[in-house]
Amino acid sequence: MLFNSLQFFIFFVIVYSLYLCLNHKWQNRMLLVASCIFYGSWDWRFLSLIFISTTIDYFCGIKISQSDAPRRRKRFLLLSIVSNLSILGFFKYFNFFVSNLQTFLKSFGFPINPHFLHIILPVGISFYTFEAMSYTIDVYRNKMKPTQKFLDYVLFVIYFPHLVAGPIMKAKDLLPQVISPRKLSLDQFYEGCYLIFWGIFQKIFIADNLAKIVDPIFASEPPYNGWDVLLALYAFAFQILCDFSGYSNIARGLGKCMGFDIMINFNLPYFATNPREFWQRWHISLSTFLRDYLYIPLGGNQKGTFNTYRNLVITMLLGGLWHGAQWTFVVWGAYQGMLLVIQRLLMPLWEKMPSLQNIFMRRIWFLIRVIFFFHLVCLGWLSFRAQSLSQVCLMLQALLFNFQFGPETSFTIFQIVFFTWILMIVQSAQFLTNDLMCVFKANPVIKTLFYVICYYLVTIYGVASGKEFIYFQF
Repeated sequence: MLFNSLQFFIFFVIVYSLYLCLNHKWQNRMLLVASCIFYGSWDWRFLSLIFISTTIDYFCGIKISQSDAPRRRKRFLLLSIVSNLSILGFFKYFNFFVSNLQTFLKSFGFPINPHFLHIILPVGISFYTFEAMSYTIDVYRNKMKPTQKFLDYVLFVIYFPHLVAGPIMKAKDLLPQVISPRKLSLDQFYEGCYLIFWGIFQKIFIADNLAKIVDPIFASEPPYNGWDVLLALYAFAFQILCDFSGYSNIARGLGKCMGFDIMINFNLPYFATNPREFWQRWHISLSTFLRDYLYIPLGGNQKGTFNTYRNLVITMLLGGLWHGAQWTFVVWGAYQGMLLVIQRLLMPLWEKMPSLQNIFMRRIWFLIRVIFFFHLVCLGWLSFRAQSLSQVCLMLQALLFNFQFGPETSFTIFQIVFFTWILMIVQSAQFLTNDLMCVFKANPVIKTLFYVICYYLVTIYGVASGKEFIYFQF
């Protein structure tokens, strides 16, 4: 059941109508049933995985809190982590590791014929696995007390707005909102409706139309034209931004309508001027999860320069692998890790540079840095989007040595500008006002013009086929 479908619209109208009529206890029970229906619409059999995971984590959380013995507490924490990662690894990474083991042994003259799994990857498994793990880890760290209400804990994990593609909500942030009665207000409702409207516009008009540019290029055979590759990377940069942030905005909007506060997952990432700032703006829920539950436990930046660089690279490598069982994602993660290391290496030199006194020159210098780093991000998107490492190499070769400007190139540039111009205006306004809700807070004339233009563009040019969100595959 997709957010950008008539089926979901009918589903949410029914759910929200019931929600307004019920008290807190029965709101939670109804949301639990609705979330099961929502997730089961893809494949009801995978609901069993969620209930196995949540049952183990709920039990482990109780046992951890009841014990003062460090070894016993750690034993139940490990049971929770190993159980979650085993389920994730079995369904998502089994074939990947077996295939690579087969290739490795074959290179040494030991051919094997392993058994590969022919199963569908459960939708959203990477997201709800991390959310479930955050619960037992935070209970173990004494950052929160375990809930005694099993059904409320299950609802925290399976709550449908953020279930299949995030944001990754930590238990200490969302579970209290499940347990406590929620307050509804018209202001929250209107704000939620705006976020839903903007998120659907990002998906249907921008992301799905840009996909028509991106997909044929990456599905084509070599040799590649450098212009085609470059424009496909530009288009993909905005496609994945609008596809994923669009989903996050819809999730936040649905939550606000029901009195939930779901975290901001994207904060103008293409205005970043360096890799550290980028990861403070892009997929914020994942970057903070990796920081809190992987980078810092590894030692963070507290154990010397070399270990800091090692921890950064390991964290981003695993962050890349989290996205999918392909070497292209591992390379993308390694690339992001190296960017973070290079930034730290250059930081002492950067701090010694004199600052510009002229405000106009400072703005020009800021714009240059934004554009430069945007291209570094796009270079990383090549590995993220490519179907194989060989395609990455061939496209890089085309970017360096084979630029041929043709009539179709001009049309592609026009398409990218046409499908992104309103995004550029909105995000520029958000950046200049330092307010992601500046359009919602604008005067009635501007808001009316914005809604009319967006409605017209979606009606005439929107992709109404109900295309899946990119991050469903992760």
